[in-house]
This record gives sequence, C-alpha cells and structure tokens, in this order.
Amino acid sequence: MPGSNLTRDEAAQRAALVDVDRYDIALDLTTGESTFSTTTTITFRATAAGATTFVDFVGDAVHRVTLNGTELDDPGLYADDRVQLPRLARENTVVIEATGRYTNSGEGMHRFVDPVDGQAYVYTQFEVPDSRRVFAVFEQPDLKATFAFTVTVPDHWVVVSNQPEPQPEPAGPGASVWRFPPTPRLSSYITAVCAGPFDVVRDVVHGRNREIPLAIYSRRTMTECVDHENLFAVTKQGFPAFEEEFDADYPFAKYDQVFVPEFNAGAMENAGCVTITELYIFRGKAPEPTVERRALTILHELAHMWFGDLVTMRWWDDLWLNESFAEWASSSCMAEHTEWSDAWTTFHTHEKTWAYQQDQQSDTHPVYADMRDLHDVAVNFDGITYAKGASVLKQLVAYVGRPAFSAALQRYFATHAWGNTTMSDLFAMLEAASGRDLADWGQRWLRTSGVSTLAIDVQTDPDGLITAAALTQTATAAHPTLRPHRLGIGRYAVHEQRLVRQGYHEVDVDGARTELPELVGLPRPDLLLPNDADLTYAKIQLDAQSQQTAVRYAAAFPDSLSRSLVTGAFWEATRDGELAPQVFLDYLLSIIPVEQQPTALRTILTTTKQIPSMLLATLKWFLPEPLRADAQIRATDVLRRAVDAATVGSDAQLQLFTAFAGLTTDPDDTARITAALQGSEPIPGLAMDQDLRWTLIQSLSAAGAIGPGFIDDELALDPSVAGRERALSARAAAPTRAAKERAWELAIIEEGQTNAALEHLGRGFRRANDPSLLEPFVERYHDMLRPVYERRSQALAERCVKYFYPLDLASEQLRDRTRRWLADNPDAPSGLRRPLIEQLELIETALVAQTAALRYAAAGPE
Repeated sequence: MPGSNLTRDEAAQRAALVDVDRYDIALDLTTGESTFSTTTTITFRATAAGATTFVDFVGDAVHRVTLNGTELDDPGLYADDRVQLPRLARENTVVIEATGRYTNSGEGMHRFVDPVDGQAYVYTQFEVPDSRRVFAVFEQPDLKATFAFTVTVPDHWVVVSNQPEPQPEPAGPGASVWRFPPTPRLSSYITAVCAGPFDVVRDVVHGRNREIPLAIYSRRTMTECVDHENLFAVTKQGFPAFEEEFDADYPFAKYDQVFVPEFNAGAMENAGCVTITELYIFRGKAPEPTVERRALTILHELAHMWFGDLVTMRWWDDLWLNESFAEWASSSCMAEHTEWSDAWTTFHTHEKTWAYQQDQQSDTHPVYADMRDLHDVAVNFDGITYAKGASVLKQLVAYVGRPAFSAALQRYFATHAWGNTTMSDLFAMLEAASGRDLADWGQRWLRTSGVSTLAIDVQTDPDGLITAAALTQTATAAHPTLRPHRLGIGRYAVHEQRLVRQGYHEVDVDGARTELPELVGLPRPDLLLPNDADLTYAKIQLDAQSQQTAVRYAAAFPDSLSRSLVTGAFWEATRDGELAPQVFLDYLLSIIPVEQQPTALRTILTTTKQIPSMLLATLKWFLPEPLRADAQIRATDVLRRAVDAATVGSDAQLQLFTAFAGLTTDPDDTARITAALQGSEPIPGLAMDQDLRWTLIQSLSAAGAIGPGFIDDELALDPSVAGRERALSARAAAPTRAAKERAWELAIIEEGQTNAALEHLGRGFRRANDPSLLEPFVERYHDMLRPVYERRSQALAERCVKYFYPLDLASEQLRDRTRRWLADNPDAPSGLRRPLIEQLELIETALVAQTAALRYAAAGPE
C-alpha cells in the first residue's frame, strides 16, 4: 500500500523516472521545543515529461508546495506521508515548506534536554527511512544527490553536518545561521545535522595524500569523561589501514565523531559526521570488552566511509554489502593494526555466537535478503546481516586468498566510487581477481539460510594410529544446504597438564563427507578440533574423546581462540539438547577462574543486547526449576572465590565482581557489596566510580538488599540522564510486585518515555530472581502488543516487545501463550511478529535443554 512504507518495486519505478541533482535544505531550530521549520528545494530531472512522482515527508504539516514556479494548491497532494508531484517537466525544481516534529525515540530529529544544566541538544538519525522526518526527500539509497544544509539555531549553539563547519552568521536576536557547502553525491540516509552547545576537541590524521581534520564533539556535562587521546588514537590507526587496503583515499573533507545521548545503536556512519552513543563515554573504569567494543565500533564506522558511503547498495537487499564488509574490515583492522591482536577471538566469541543463534531461528534469512519493503528492512539489522555476513566474508578471504580479495576491493572502489551497486558488481571483481567462478559459491553461501554442522569421523588401529578420517557435514531439514568450506583441523595432545597443538591442516571440503588423508597414519590425538583458526562459518561437534579431553583440560588450551571454539561448540550442543546443561555448567565453572580473554569471559558472565550470558542462561533457562537453586549456589561460590583470587585491579577482577554481585542473594554477600559501595569496606583494586556504583545498586535492588531510598540517595548524587536511567532500572529490578507494576505502568500504560528509558525500565522489569513475579504479566504482555505497536514508532514499540517479554519464566505455559498469539495474529506486521518469534524461540530452546537436564539427572552418575 502507498504511505509510510515504501516497496522495492515503487523505489525501482521512481528511480527509472527521477534523477536527482541537488537538495537545498533550510532548517530553523528556534521555532519551539516540539517542532521545527523545514524548507526543502529539490532540483531533479524526469525521464518523461508529464509524469507524476512523489516525495516522502513525515511531519506535522506541509504548508506549501511549489513546482517549477507554480504553487500546487490541491490539499490532497500531501497524504500518507507523501507529497505528489504531478505534470513533471524534464528539468524540475520543487520547493516544499513544512513543519517537522522532534522525537524522543532516536528517529529523525531527536531532541534532548540535559537534566544537569538544562541545555538542549538535537541530532539526526536517518537510517533506514527517517531523513523524511526532517526534510522532504526521495527516500531511497539509489537516488543520490548533493545536499546543502542551512541551519538556524540559538547563537550559543554549534552545528555539525557532513561538510566542514562554516562561519555562523547573525540571524536575528539570539540566533545564528550556519550555511554548509554542498556535499558530494550521497544517499539521504547518511546525511546528518547535530546541533547544541557541544564542546569540541580537534586533531588531524595524515592520510596518503593529505591531512584530514578530526574532531570529537560531546555534551558539556560529559566532556570531562571523554578519553579524547584514546579515541583519536584508535581512529588514526584506521585511516592508513583502510586507505592501503582499499587503495582509495578517505573520500570526505573531514571526519567528526559526535557523542549523543539516547542513541538507538552503537553508532551511525553519516558521511564525515559519525554519531556515537554516549554509552561509550565511560564515567569510570570500563570493562575491557567494552573498551574493545568501542574501538571496534569506531573502526566499523570508519570502514563505512568506503563501504556504504562512497559506494552504496542500490536497494536494501544488499544491506549486507554495507554491514558485513564493515564488520569484516573493522575486525581485520583490529587484529592487524591495533593492540587487540586477538580480535578474531572476540569476533568468534561474540559475533559468531550471535550469528549462530539468529541463523537457527525460524525467521532467519539469507545474507542477501529479500527486502520487499521498508518493513522488511527494519527487522533485518541483525546477526545475519552483520555477523554471519562478516563470517562468510572471512571464509571468502580464505577461499580466494587475501591478495585476490584485496585486489577485487580496490577495483570495486575505483570503478563504483560515488555510485550504487549490487552483489553481482562485487562478485564480478572477485571472480576477475581470483580466477574462480563464484556463482555456485555465492548461491550457497549468500542466498540460502541456516548453519551446517561439521564433525570429524576418525578410526584407529590397536596402536592408536589413524586408519581413516573424514569430515562430515550435516544440515537441518528446514535449511538443507551443504556448503563448500576452506577450514583448519587442529591436532592437540596433553603434555604436562597442558594442551599442545601438534599439527594444523588446512583443507577444502564440500558435500556430506570429505576424506582427510592428511590424518591417516598419524597418532590419534587427544583432541581433534574442526574449524581450528575459525576460518569458516559452521557449528562444530567434537567426537567423544575430544569432548572428554576438552572438559578435563578446559583451562589448559594454548590460546584463547581454540578454547573459544570449544566453548562455542559446547554452548551449541547444550542449546540443541545434545549436551546436558549440568555438564556445560561444570565446564563453565572450570574456566571462569582462569579465562583471560576479556570478551570470552564477558560472553560467559554478561548478557549483551545480542546474546545472553552463557552462565545465566544455563542457570535460569536451561536447568529446570528444581535444579536451579543448588546450581546457583555452586556458581556463586565459584565466582566468590574467583573474585578473591583475581589480580588486584585487573579487568578479570572487575568482570568477576560485577557478575558475582549480579548473581548472589546471600545476605552476607550483599552486606559485603553494600559496605564496599558505601566505602566502609573497600575492595582493593575496585574503584567505586559512578558506573560501577549504579551496576552494584541495580544488583542489590534485584536481590532485595536495598530499598527505594538508597536509589533516591544515589540519584541525588548523580542527576545526569545516565543516573536517571539507571535509577529507573534499579527500581524496576526490585523483587516486589509493586516494583514490577510501576515499571509496567511507566513503560506500557503511560506514554512519553524515551527510547533509552524504555530499555532501562524493561531490563529492570524482567530481572527477577523469583520468576513467579512475572507470571501476572503474561496475559497483559500479549494483550498490549498490537495497541503498543500501533501507537508508537518502530524504535519505541520494539523496546516494549523485546524487554517486557517475561523470558525468565522459561515455561511451557509462556511458550503456549506466545504460540497462540502468533497463530491468532498472522496479519501482524513483521516488525512486531519477528521480535516476538525470537523471544519465543529462546523459550523453546530453553525447554529442549531442560528436557536434556532432566534426562541426565534421571540417569544418575556414570
């Protein structure tokens, strides 16, 4: 249907008719606290005189439309978020005067008022279809144009956009106007405007052929916490790496990074004007995985200046060309050019765990996705588009070789700079550079869904020598594709209580069974590790002897990546019901005290937006209720001892302590944590900075160890927006019916909460040491889904759907109720159904694991 959605077919028809030259956009941000004035002048050509097209705009009102000097006075021309333009000439100029509305959802023009100093800030977020919330536009990526912004603001503000800052000019009492020069040809979704009384720190980086200005912007009340030196250092490491890898100079005039509040993502690759979440401004000692994640995000967005900004996908089917490549490029840069040389372990531990989880759900999709319309696009910023796509690219590098891969990228940028492409454009370059026919490879890897499973079948003689070996590949009935793989096989032996890699074999495999003559005649090792070095994308299964070795010598692996591969294999086997959760828990508890790779430790201990904590999922979901209490006591004891044994001041100490605080409900433990928080019994090595204080307060509240007054006192000390949000979460986490009711009321019944506030309320709400607290909300949750989705924007509704699902119940009753809702609502939008399906399938996975746990418990000790 026409309207706020846009179909691929509509976009193709419009692209065949329209060629856009330039946008001149005048924004007046001094007109009020709710709305702003926006006037857009678009210069474009039409292939057919007399034809009709439309421009997209989502706002309060369109006041005047003037086409080629004639005012169009038909009030019906603006409807369903579209402005109809009839009777086009070959050369056209349209002027659209309108009123836009600020949002509190992180979409379009987001407005924020700092609660500490009362200063207002605005910033834009346009991907996917939200530049139309700020100016009238042909909202599709293949209609590139130049953009010239003129922005009127209070005279104490600064304005940041894609082009270098102009000198502001007076614009009446208390106002100034900033006139930016036109950009290069861009897609509308990577334009940006940020405005407010930002502080700025500047630097330069030496590119291949010029100096590139750098700047970091932050709110005044946050500037003292910004680690400018580190941020600039990481940024500067990326420029020479990418310019050399792509053989292409950085394409824009400058590179600004603007830290903004209440942001919906980690960052956004606006051309020359990257916006980054303020969560990456640390108000204390951040866990090392978070510091590494920030660096990865910085490099991811910098890579986008080439992948996505300089060369852009034609339609959103090829979103992976942007995101998968930025993921691969940033991880490669991290591993090869920064202090994080084990970045590929981080990639496996976090990104691939996310991808495997997403790819085994019923709503999975190919890397090259069928994006029929904008609704499809909105739900595909996921583990497939990002993490699986990058994993497939890593496999492609192994398949064609790094030199051929790099040569193809260099030709790709040289050929398609400032244009739009499809997958076939890139693959033509790859085939030419490598000499390989990639049609079948691309079909099986990029146009099919699902993850296959690899295992090694080995036979030995009485002397322990291998007489036959083969790698087997299986797939599910739903996604039966078997793929070609270039992968490594590692042979590990126990030596003096350590695992030592005796050999490594890199092989090409395809089909259901591939013989491995490389192994024949060798002694059978203690552990055979398929996909050693993690070159390919596949689940792995260990044979019985290798599994026993891995469990017994879990702490004895020679490197972080090999242990991460084994941990991932056991995690998947537990999710599949093939490994008892009790066995997996034993394995986790054996490696927690010794794991030194920060992200590997975090993946075990801490839930992120993408994946659950392996430890918490096992304790709360995978074990049936009768087995949970004893398991939690065991895990708490291990964490308590690990905290006491950790190196003072280390990242492991910080991670272990926060995990311990989040798990324990023992009164002695909570008293110790409270004393540390209050300073009466400090813990050597742990500075009670503001971020850590709130983390501990949330945990103490969830344990019932502190009351609302404690939270109120902390909020009085930290009245920042971060303090307000953390206080919301802490109150919602309290183990009382009243606390859960209040969180529900604030988020679901009332309206007006920001995107960030909803997320914090939801995280606290669903945190329940006693899951029965959530039972009264099961019916209410399902009843609220459609009304909330219909009343709120995608960003706000999505948070309600995801964060208020009572996941910790992990019960058949919850599963059945959600199944019934999905069956009763087949017409619900994909943006509503899909996140609900993902929550449901976490429950279904938990129930499979619970069955395995009961079976294991019934069998008794071997």
